[in-house]
Amino acid sequence: MFMRHLIVFSFIALLAGCAGFGARESVQGQGNTAQWREYKQQLTGLDGWQINGKIGIRAPKDSGSGTLFWLQRQDYYDIRLSGPLGRGAARLTGRPGKVSLEVANQGRYDATSPETLLEEQLGWKLPVSNLAWWVRGLPAPDSKSRLTLDTDSRLANLEQDGWQVEYLSYAEQNGYWLPERIKLHGTDLDVTLVIKEWQPRKLGQ
Repeated sequence: MFMRHLIVFSFIALLAGCAGFGARESVQGQGNTAQWREYKQQLTGLDGWQINGKIGIRAPKDSGSGTLFWLQRQDYYDIRLSGPLGRGAARLTGRPGKVSLEVANQGRYDATSPETLLEEQLGWKLPVSNLAWWVRGLPAPDSKSRLTLDTDSRLANLEQDGWQVEYLSYAEQNGYWLPERIKLHGTDLDVTLVIKEWQPRKLGQ
């Protein structure tokens, strides 16, 4: 009898956990949700990459484009922008709790979050912490999201934390289907990412 109650209780707890997870993620669109979960699990395990591409920025006072280099090694990142908005080169490096921004001919600045640094020094309100998820075609796990799947059960649109993210195309690289063209729409900022080269690596096991 005890074992039966234990099994029932465990099953209810499992359902409650699944409900809590699903409540953070509203899914719609033409894709298959089971395929989406499988795709999501694969990409969540992808914790290392190197990206080369272009970035376009549209802000109330500035607009422009430049090149993008992004090295990710688990929780460490090195993001380099060259040329956008006529500011020259900028390099953002760090890990949770410790971030540095180097801007050509201006110096180096430190803070506890990348969002704080970019807003203070460049005037951009950009959710950098979410970008590590969005660039893989995933919603960030720490806030509610609204997803629209395409016919291949990958993200077509994502709404999260006041941002709308459009996924315009994907490319296969080393067994992973990864975003190739992404548009991000915020309140005062629009960003376009064109990824010309993906080098995905699974570092942690």
